[in-house]
Amino acid sequence: MIPEIGHFALLLGLALALYQAAAGFFGAARRAPRLMESAGAAAIALAGALAVSFGALIAVYVQSDFSVAVVVGNSHSAKPLLYKIAGAWGNHEGSMLLWSLMLALFGAMVAVFGRGLPPTLKARVLGVQALIGVAFLLFIAFTSNPFARLDPAPLDGRGLNPLLQDPGLAFHPPLLYAGYVGFSITFAFAVAGLIEGKIDAAWARWVRPWALAAWMALTLGIALGSWWAYYELGWGGFWFWDPVENASLLPWLAGAALLHSAIVCERREAMKAWTVFLALLAFSFSLLGTFLVRSGVLTSVHAFASDPERGVFILAILVLTVGISFALFAWRAPSLRATVVFSPVSRETALALNNLLLTSAALAVLIGTLYPLVVDALSGEAISVGPPYFNLVVGALFLPLLIIVPFGPRLAWKRAQIAQAATQLWAAAGVALVIGIAVLALQTKGPWLAAVGIALGAWLICGALSDLAERSRLFRVSFGTSLSRLAGLPGAVWGSALAHAGVGVTVLGVVAATAWAEESIKAMKAGDIADIGPYHVTLVEMAPVQGANYIADRAVLKVERGGAAVLTMTPERRFFPVSRTTTTETAIHTTGFSDLYAALGERMEDGEAWTVRLHYRPLAPFIWLGALLMAAGGALSLLDRRLRVGAPSRRIVATPVAAE
Repeated sequence: MIPEIGHFALLLGLALALYQAAAGFFGAARRAPRLMESAGAAAIALAGALAVSFGALIAVYVQSDFSVAVVVGNSHSAKPLLYKIAGAWGNHEGSMLLWSLMLALFGAMVAVFGRGLPPTLKARVLGVQALIGVAFLLFIAFTSNPFARLDPAPLDGRGLNPLLQDPGLAFHPPLLYAGYVGFSITFAFAVAGLIEGKIDAAWARWVRPWALAAWMALTLGIALGSWWAYYELGWGGFWFWDPVENASLLPWLAGAALLHSAIVCERREAMKAWTVFLALLAFSFSLLGTFLVRSGVLTSVHAFASDPERGVFILAILVLTVGISFALFAWRAPSLRATVVFSPVSRETALALNNLLLTSAALAVLIGTLYPLVVDALSGEAISVGPPYFNLVVGALFLPLLIIVPFGPRLAWKRAQIAQAATQLWAAAGVALVIGIAVLALQTKGPWLAAVGIALGAWLICGALSDLAERSRLFRVSFGTSLSRLAGLPGAVWGSALAHAGVGVTVLGVVAATAWAEESIKAMKAGDIADIGPYHVTLVEMAPVQGANYIADRAVLKVERGGAAVLTMTPERRFFPVSRTTTTETAIHTTGFSDLYAALGERMEDGEAWTVRLHYRPLAPFIWLGALLMAAGGALSLLDRRLRVGAPSRRIVATPVAAE
């Protein structure tokens, strides 16, 4: 009965989405208040219906109802409860239902929290959001029904991919989807604004909170996925430029550019066309990622489906959504030209350059990701574009970007003096230079460019701190007054400083963990010792382990540093009988400034020795600490009351971009 309730709620959601779209567009076109209000009510009802549907899906997983096909394919009666629940979205059908639920929840939030929006704009935003929902709900209903029954039902299921049976992967997809789907709201605002022919400061003010929320969730989702790859896959890396990883990076880059562009549009009513373009692009990249993961064109642990027919359906959604939205943009673009003039040295110019570099990096990642697929489709030749290309091209684009970031908050709007901004940053530049020189002196064997990367990370952190010090007038007024000024700074100022500092912390982690990493792969038996970094690692014994739904071989490693015992590490090699799959469970010892990483490989032919992989990665924890700081910066900016009190009251009188 529960699957039937879930299926009915899914179809009810489809009907509600159709009504929401119709009421939103027709109500706005006819200026009919009741019809427009009913679109908001439908959005809330749609979120409720899909919540019931997704709740039913979780229920059949928890109950191990093996009459439901997706439960058979992705669960097992012996699986721990957490992974039974996570199994609901650890597959194609369930993940698409979660995607649609997220889409509906964001629409409902617009209906609830968008009371200050102009009624026609709000109705059209809800209409666009509903049309996207209709497309995905049709896709689920006709190609990916998560409640399809099996008759006869098997006695047990095949289990979830063991690689996905991990707490990190349990929460990674919901965060990632929140980011992907969050950009659907900025997309809807862009399309609605283009239909109305009005893109102004108020519009940009309404877009910014949604862009912030989406970018923050995507930051956490990407970081969690990177952390999972680091400790679960056993190779010691945190980013491999996998096409599916790249698919999540693309909307993140576009979203970061959108955040900065929206500030210019809001404050100066400049870069309007660019802001709309980025709002469309961020969600288009989200749809592209959905296509890559579910079309079967990629083989990856991240990919959910390999059915070309489903891929064609998603490709149709992608082409229609992108094609129609950008055609509308091209129609309105000539009227989006800003009349605001600003100097080549100004905050507007710095943010425009920021946008240019971020979107260029996104384009470089897009080309590197799609080029092998295009070549394979046209010629049948299998090629790959690997880390050397991405590291070189993206790194070259990020180098000037990281240099200019601290200058942005110091430059005045419209016209600024570069010398004045540089004077305020001399201390930050001095600290970064000293740190870079110290790294060169300590790491005499290189790599030499790593010192530049460390100096850049320090430059970003010190630049953010310098901005806060300047705003608080530190050392120019009493310490108590400085603290009072700091406490009174708007949330957006704190958020910007924290996010920029977070980028610097991540840069430090990426550079150090890549440039000065050490690796040891050694066949070891009881009593053998391996040296890595400052540690001596001894294999004490191998022990069998019985888990809830697996059996494992566990290595007991004694770790010493300077002759003193530090701890015992226990990496495992697990075998899951149901799926006949072997996975690696790493052991990581972190000091906060470095990681000692141990992974157990296969048993050697002599039956006594085992392959043990050891990594020493300095500053590796900084990679994810920086991501947390970036997300915290986004959260602080969201708490800024200026984003909740409506559009700015100053400025230039808004001119509609075209008559409606």
